Amino acid sequence: MFPKLQYISQGDTLNEQLYHIESVLDNGGQWIQLRFKNGTEKEQYLLAESVKKSCLQYNATLIINDNVEIAKQIEADGVHLGLDDMAISKARKLLGTNKIIGGTANTLQQVFQRYHEKCDYIGLGPFRFTTTKQKLSPLLGLSGYSDILQSLAKQQYDIPVYAIGGITVTDIDSLLETGIHGIAVSGMISQHPNPKQLLTQLNQKLYGTL
Repeated sequence: MFPKLQYISQGDTLNEQLYHIESVLDNGGQWIQLRFKNGTEKEQYLLAESVKKSCLQYNATLIINDNVEIAKQIEADGVHLGLDDMAISKARKLLGTNKIIGGTANTLQQVFQRYHEKCDYIGLGPFRFTTTKQKLSPLLGLSGYSDILQSLAKQQYDIPVYAIGGITVTDIDSLLETGIHGIAVSGMISQHPNPKQLLTQLNQKLYGTL
């Protein structure tokens, strides 16, 4: 089963990205989603190549956001695709059946769509307002997750769902009660003065070891 904590990389430059990613890996992070919208194609490739080596050292999973070609070139563990990105079926043909393909969703209908497209997991959000992502979809809040997860359970749709978007440590217990598999976070970790302490706290809450 996939780890319950995904880190979506953050940073305006290649060096900022590397700094945050290495910090997460150093402190026990097991899943990196590489997201570098500001980088040129060459910078994105160089970063992906470097992060792939680091993830291998830490035995961590590396998912590339949006860019299927780079994911294929560096043999990443998979990709995460938005609703306006490459079709899941096309990505599957390019990457093969053994790679992870995650998909974004904002509504129950989109979750069903992603399920039938045979995504391996779904990033469902946003939970609340976040400055990390532009063109934000309608906010779901706790009730939104609860309604969607209940509908999935009733219809026996079994797929890992990650909550994303402006999540704080104090939200985790309530979010887990809705039935989500885990959380995907970015700024929460990147902007924290003590990533090691935060990652320990997040894992304790997510895995119920408090």
